[in-house]
Amino acid sequence: MTISIEKCTLEDSRKLQEIGKETFNETFKHQNLQENMNAYLEKAFNLRQLEKELSNISSQFFFVYYNDEIAGYLKINTNDAQSEEMGNESLEIERIYVRKRFQKHGLGKCLLNKAIEIAVEHNKKTIWLGVWEKNEHAISFYKKTGFVQTGAHSFYMGNEEQTDLIMTKSLI
Repeated sequence: MTISIEKCTLEDSRKLQEIGKETFNETFKHQNLQENMNAYLEKAFNLRQLEKELSNISSQFFFVYYNDEIAGYLKINTNDAQSEEMGNESLEIERIYVRKRFQKHGLGKCLLNKAIEIAVEHNKKTIWLGVWEKNEHAISFYKKTGFVQTGAHSFYMGNEEQTDLIMTKSLI
């Protein structure tokens, strides 16, 4: 088994679109209305939006490879790219997804460790993320890795308002 993590470039936008839609759909389609899923997927994963995000110097995407196949991805934000005002001493994990068939191989932990490594390199004091309150598997994973709930914010799936728990981890 070979695991590697590589930074995405603008040329990866179509691959990113494909894996983004696939993993989000796999994770949430059973708990949401299809029309809300479709609306979110079109908004978040259209090529223009992804190219804009890939071009933002305060955002980075990474693919995780398992035996040379893209198995998941990570999106991190700093500074004004963060989805909440958390200050310049914080790094946000906006997305961390692993394809279903690659789960249970430690790839989520590898991506999380990559985010922490970047945060430490950039002298960030905290790392944070938003996780849907109904995503018990992810909440459990983050708690096991040292995150604690520090707040909540709204997330819109199409026209449905949902609640994401804000979870943070101190790096100092």
